[in-house]
Amino acid sequence: MSRVLGVLPAAVGDGAQAGVAADFSQDVFWVWLLKAVAIIVFLLTSVLIAIWFERKVVARMQVRPGPNVHGPFGLLQSLADAMKLLVKEDVTVKAADKLVYIVAPMIAVFCSLLVYAVIPFGPEVSIFGVVTPLQLTDFPVATLYILACASVGVYGIVLGGWSSNSTYPLLGGVRSTAQVISYELAMGLSLVSVFLMAGSMSTSQIVDSQTQVWWFLPLLPAFVIYLVSMVGETNRLPFDLPEAEGELVSGYMTEYSSMKFAWFFLAEYINMLNVSAVATTLFLGGWRAPFLPADSFLQQGWWPVLWFLAKVWFFMFLFVWIRGSVLRFRYDQFMKIGWKVLIPAALVWVVAVALVQAVRRLWDVDLRTTLFVLAGLVVVGLVVSFLVPEKKPEPEAARAEPEPFDPFANGYPVPPLPGQVLPPSPRAQRRLAAGATDAGTSESPSGPETPLEVRGG
Repeated sequence: MSRVLGVLPAAVGDGAQAGVAADFSQDVFWVWLLKAVAIIVFLLTSVLIAIWFERKVVARMQVRPGPNVHGPFGLLQSLADAMKLLVKEDVTVKAADKLVYIVAPMIAVFCSLLVYAVIPFGPEVSIFGVVTPLQLTDFPVATLYILACASVGVYGIVLGGWSSNSTYPLLGGVRSTAQVISYELAMGLSLVSVFLMAGSMSTSQIVDSQTQVWWFLPLLPAFVIYLVSMVGETNRLPFDLPEAEGELVSGYMTEYSSMKFAWFFLAEYINMLNVSAVATTLFLGGWRAPFLPADSFLQQGWWPVLWFLAKVWFFMFLFVWIRGSVLRFRYDQFMKIGWKVLIPAALVWVVAVALVQAVRRLWDVDLRTTLFVLAGLVVVGLVVSFLVPEKKPEPEAARAEPEPFDPFANGYPVPPLPGQVLPPSPRAQRRLAAGATDAGTSESPSGPETPLEVRGG
């Protein structure tokens, strides 16, 4: 199938798993353990850096200094915050479901730590004499595993809001449920076009399929849909409706403190790193350097780790940039974007990519020719849309005067509904009558007085 899709199949060594480009046949137990520990250390360290980075970038956007006291350039500010959460008083809500209340933040953190297990950091390297890929593991449906971890991790937010036995956390949990259902669908559909082009769901195979072109170029609409969906998936501004401080105090985290709150906080930033790594792997060529041949020394050994980290932190900067620039959406706007914009657009794009791949397979059409034909159709459609005359709005029919609405009909003041009009205020009528009387008495027999006459008279 990879030959049909124009993707060069990667060489798979003896003992390697079918459908996976990475060869883990020489790995031993201590190599797996070393990789797992390195991933956890990397994530925890990156969270500390991300907190400092976000404060610095937002401060620069708002012309403020940001953290500049603890350590050089305020680098130890995140460590001070972590220590504060460690020693802070741990408060447990008396009416809460104790078991679920404690387990919920653990679910959020543990699920967020699982995603990087299938993310390739680089090609094969030698670790103490053992040649192994810079990836913990991989399998033919690794991308579905990533989506599953993201979906299960939301149970931590939902259960945390429900188990707190409080109104605002419950509303935050319900909002999170609707948010994940909406934006998880759009995110999954945006990745389907990558599967069609790469011919695999394995992360290492997808990276190998981007040796000539990164998928964000031919699949730009899917890339844009994924960018919007990943912001909604991580509960970040402008889509942080489950923890909207202006409406829900702190949402599902309202009744949490100390380390239990820190675990939710940690899960949010790790999820940001997760979706950034997925975008890097599936759309931006993974660990591959831009504009360099595959046999360059900067594409081999440990150098690709730098390219991977640079791309991940580009998306982290994008998160912070959006937070400092865009206001929070209303909930109806948020759901409208998910269901009426992202999901239909993703479905249409998946169908279009599938049709292009079918044409290439059945009639052996060159990809460049197909893209030129599609671009021509888009141009023709735009020209036709400009030539079609705009439909003039029909004149609105004369509307009947709405009946006066009595807000005190039932003994308690009730605001008017749309279409209802309040009766005129008696106080306003008295004020208008007094103004008319004053205007009548101020007129002279020859007409209204001028300011000079009033001042001189």
